[in-house]
Amino acid sequence: MRRLGVFLLPAWMPTYRPSVDKRDLIEQLCEHLRATARVASRASADAETEAREGATPAEKREDARVALEQAGLARGQKARAEKAMTELRQLETFIAPRLDEKAKIVVGALVEVEDDDGEGRTFFLAPVGAGASLTGPGGDGLFTVVTPSSPVGKAVVGRKCGDTIDVTVEGDVREWTITWVA
Repeated sequence: MRRLGVFLLPAWMPTYRPSVDKRDLIEQLCEHLRATARVASRASADAETEAREGATPAEKREDARVALEQAGLARGQKARAEKAMTELRQLETFIAPRLDEKAKIVVGALVEVEDDDGEGRTFFLAPVGAGASLTGPGGDGLFTVVTPSSPVGKAVVGRKCGDTIDVTVEGDVREWTITWVA
C-alpha cells in the first residue's frame, strides 16, 4: 500500500503526479539567488560603513579589533554575494531535461524517494542552489534543491526509479527507494 495524501493506494495502482514545469522551479531558484545576492550586498555595504565610520577615532585606537571584525564581515558578505551572482548566471543558462520514469537520473531531474516507513521526500537536482526550498505548481508540494556534489545528489545520479540508495544525513545512514523521476 502507498500513501497518497490521506488515502492508501494498492501497490499496483499508479500514483497520479501532475506535470511539473521545471522552468518555474528554475525561476524560483533564480529569484532565491537574486535575493541572497541583494541581502549579502547590503550586509557587506553596512559592514564596510561600520568598519569605516562606526566608532570615534578614540574608540578605534582603543579597540581596533572591532573595525577589523567589521572589515572581515564585509569581505565575507561580499564573497557570498559574488557566489550567488555566479550561481545565478550558471542557472540562467541551464535547461532541465525532460525525463520519463525509466530514465537515468541527471542534473535537472525531479526525484522522489521513500524510506521503509513510506515517508517521502522530493528533490530537484539542480546545478546550484543547494538547500533551497521550491514550491510545486499552484503551491502544491515542496521540492528541496540538492546538487550533484551533495550526499543525496551523489547517491541518485545515474540511478533509476526503483533503485535503493543509502545516504548519510546528519550522521545517520538512511535507506531510500527512488519512487519517481521526472
